[in-house]
Amino acid sequence: MRIGLTGGASTPDKIINQAKKAEAEGFHHLWFASVVQGDPLVSMALAGRETSTIELGTAVLQTYTSHPFLLAQRAASVTAAMGRPGFTLGIGPSHAGHIRDEFGLSYDRPGRNTEEYVRLLTSLLRDGGVDSTGEEWSAHIRPGTVRATEPVPVLLAALSPRLLRVAGEHADGAVLWMAPAKAIAQHVEPRLTAAAKAAGRPAPRIVAGLPVAVHDDETEARAAVNANAVMYASSPAYQRIMAIGGATGPGEAAIVGDEAKVERQLQALLDAGATDIWAQPVPLGADPRASLRRTRELLAGLAG
Repeated sequence: MRIGLTGGASTPDKIINQAKKAEAEGFHHLWFASVVQGDPLVSMALAGRETSTIELGTAVLQTYTSHPFLLAQRAASVTAAMGRPGFTLGIGPSHAGHIRDEFGLSYDRPGRNTEEYVRLLTSLLRDGGVDSTGEEWSAHIRPGTVRATEPVPVLLAALSPRLLRVAGEHADGAVLWMAPAKAIAQHVEPRLTAAAKAAGRPAPRIVAGLPVAVHDDETEARAAVNANAVMYASSPAYQRIMAIGGATGPGEAAIVGDEAKVERQLQALLDAGATDIWAQPVPLGADPRASLRRTRELLAGLAG
């Protein structure tokens, strides 16, 4: 199984150590949110220099807060600083509560905004330039201006039919959060794969992100997930994808149970069409550290 973890720590040194440890344990990737260390790309570039094989990806950087040309230049800078392949750029439009209420930006047409953004960004990373005027985003950059030393795969945080089409047509796949196996099999994979095929693109990557807890008391584990996932429970986008997957909330969508049950649930994600698993271990019980260790040991064993 290709398994990765949620990345992030309080200082760049700790992030570097986190990446080195994950690589030594056999994990395939680490995924960093947009709020890690203010700008996760700085810490990721440092961690990439201290590791050799582990993939470092963003899950996800917000599109609205950075012009596609600026983000393409930042991504190219990360690959140059790392000095090796292994950086993946996960992006997404975020949510109205962040973009409109916190940043004061319009969130009236997130679908169109994201589609234009992805078209520009992928052209910039592929060709080094782009000449396009859109309703939401425009760029007129000479070819060869953006110079990435390594290819930068782009994954889109896509849950809706429109963004799944965009991810298949223009990006390298989708990075998901809170999508159960049923939602991947019936909603995500068919749309994403059909769009990629129609556009003449390779089979898309599907990174399935979910909370994971190896714990004997499943009720306690699901309660712990719910307590730590209030934001996701109230988000319409996550509510819809969980409902498609037959889950009423994060606790039901999560991967929980003893070692055997968790392994079966992870395999079900792959059987549904996921290519990679992004696990977020959840601490719980009387000894949260021991709980995390148990979960991490199983995941590392399956990754190895």
